[in-house]
Amino acid sequence: MKTLFSIICLLIASFTFAQTTVSGIVLDEEKQPVMGVNVYLEGTYDGTTTDIEGKFSFSTEETSTGILIASYIGYEDYRLEALIVDMVGLKLRFRESLNALNTVVLSAGSFSAGDSSKASVLKPLDIVTTAGAVGDFVGALQTLPGTSNNADDGRLFVRGGSAEETQIFIDGARVFRPFTPTTGNIPTRGRFSPFLFDGISFSTGGYSAEYGDALSSVLLLNTNDVPKEEKTEIGIMSLGANLGNTKIWGKNSISLNAQYINLAPYNELVPQNNQFEKPYQSLNAEAVFRHQFDKGLFKAYSAYSYSDLALIQEDIDIEEGFYFGLRNRNYYGNLNYNGYLSDSWNIETSLSLAHDNNDMTIETTKIDAVENALHAKFKLQKRYNNYFKINMGVEQFLINYKEDVLMENDTFETGINHGITGAFTEAEVFVSKDLAFKAGLRGDYYGASDQFKVSPRLSAAVSINPSSQFSLAYGNFYQSAQNNVQQYDKELQPENAQHYIANFLYKKNDRMFRAEAYYKKYDQLLTYNTTRVQFDSDLSNDGDGYAAGLDLFWRDEKSIKNLDYWVSYSYLDTQRQFRNYPIEATPNFATDHNFSMVTKYWIEDLQSQIGATFNYSSGRPFTNANKTGFLNDKTSSFQSLNFNWAYLIDQQKILYFSVSNVLGRDNVFGYQYSDTPDVQGQFNRRTIGQAADRFFFVGFFWTIGGSDNQLDNL
Repeated sequence: MKTLFSIICLLIASFTFAQTTVSGIVLDEEKQPVMGVNVYLEGTYDGTTTDIEGKFSFSTEETSTGILIASYIGYEDYRLEALIVDMVGLKLRFRESLNALNTVVLSAGSFSAGDSSKASVLKPLDIVTTAGAVGDFVGALQTLPGTSNNADDGRLFVRGGSAEETQIFIDGARVFRPFTPTTGNIPTRGRFSPFLFDGISFSTGGYSAEYGDALSSVLLLNTNDVPKEEKTEIGIMSLGANLGNTKIWGKNSISLNAQYINLAPYNELVPQNNQFEKPYQSLNAEAVFRHQFDKGLFKAYSAYSYSDLALIQEDIDIEEGFYFGLRNRNYYGNLNYNGYLSDSWNIETSLSLAHDNNDMTIETTKIDAVENALHAKFKLQKRYNNYFKINMGVEQFLINYKEDVLMENDTFETGINHGITGAFTEAEVFVSKDLAFKAGLRGDYYGASDQFKVSPRLSAAVSINPSSQFSLAYGNFYQSAQNNVQQYDKELQPENAQHYIANFLYKKNDRMFRAEAYYKKYDQLLTYNTTRVQFDSDLSNDGDGYAAGLDLFWRDEKSIKNLDYWVSYSYLDTQRQFRNYPIEATPNFATDHNFSMVTKYWIEDLQSQIGATFNYSSGRPFTNANKTGFLNDKTSSFQSLNFNWAYLIDQQKILYFSVSNVLGRDNVFGYQYSDTPDVQGQFNRRTIGQAADRFFFVGFFWTIGGSDNQLDNL
């Protein structure tokens, strides 16, 4: 009996000693106890929940190393790997979970078009429903602060920078020729259909270290991810027609879009201020193929465009004008894969190829310019937790440019082959949901000039309250000279700009207010001593300048039922000495004041959306040959009231009408003066005005198949 009793005691003792107690307390960031937290050992059933005092205690048979996990909604999971016997009297400190809605965002210098980001100022569909934009994403972006409304050009002019200082990317890959070429005062348009993109980020300065060779701004376009349904889209327009189709099979999908534009019939009906020999016509085709892998998404984007026009260009010194013809053929394609290697490692790779062929005829001179370009990028992201992430990557640009000029019987051949190799790294740190930092460093080797440039980038944001935040950004940026310039002097250094930005953001109840002040310092700007760059120009990097200003933006989707509107204002003070400027002056593409107001109102009884946009820009500088000085005068202000009306015939059909410059204001963009004075010693001048007093557009759009409805496109 005594032996039996001893055996029982031994077994009880063995069982007791095999049990280890895990205990502790869970506190939040304010050192307050958190009740109801699940605390357990990973891979076991051993665990418990915290009591009202945040305390926990449970027993386990585990004796070696284990991973203790504490989880609770609204907080980051706490993970502790240690010996089980050491898990006694623990103090676990929770950090509040981060998400797009409750955290500060690094918004200085950046605008987003999306539905989820706290900093989004536009929705994707705003791009195609803004009066005056006529479906061009650049036209819609020109209603944002920081841009100058150069309606005679059509490209993006940002904060005193020329149009060449803005770079555009699709799915992370560079687009080398994003706009169709044109001439005179005929504005260009973007080559790409806005319906194929669901994400747009427009940075007016201080952008990420991921992007180089861009002096003023970057525009990031992301094609649609996996489509939800198959559909066919038909458009019949006053300018031409378009056709789109989306197919889905298994993990694959493809979206096709084609558009044909011919302005000949339109020009017969609406008077033009240009004498066309061959009215503008174009053919554009795009395709996006997608394949969903288990751990990522592959996308292949391809676009081809053809355009052709010819006209008699007015000239003050040539009574009958001179012939100008332009034919362009452009191909752009990119491959992109975005996925994850593990729970903490993400990978993104992209490759773009571009071919552009420009045939120009100016009287008897023929110019054939061909550009072939490649951009390859490899990027990794390491996510340690929601509070700390690191991006790193490398990229390569290869560019081949060739220009053949035939003048009477003489032929000149010029060109350049060069490359840019870049590497970048950037860390994003959230100290808390109310305080964040981003620090990056970029290095670029410019092969043509044998120059290596280092570009630091810094930004920070602090939340003032749940609705307001303050951001700062600084960046150093470089950009190489344009190919048609660098072909004459391969030793030219990249131009430089330093950005300083302070931003205030308020967003609450479908209302947003942004105020942003900035200063840009330019250095090593391109200068030359001829009217335009040519083989005998004296090229150098002796130019410099500055740009400073204030941008304001307000959007309200709440105050008045069915009314959505936004207001933008920009003040710009800029001067620079560059190109062939003899002195430092405000460039002729920069305006002191820019104002835009966009309104959209839904009328339920009429099943219609009515929109109006008013654009105002103060006068642009020009050189008045009858006064002394350079860029010594200003044009009158630019003003344009634009209107559109979209009528929903049924859920899948829309009738759309728009007119630009409703009031027919005679806007003047500048003047051309004669080379010689008249008998009174005065130089005659020719007004450079609008291509047409008004622009009318009528379109019928029909979506066939699926549950899609055109109401989503309003």
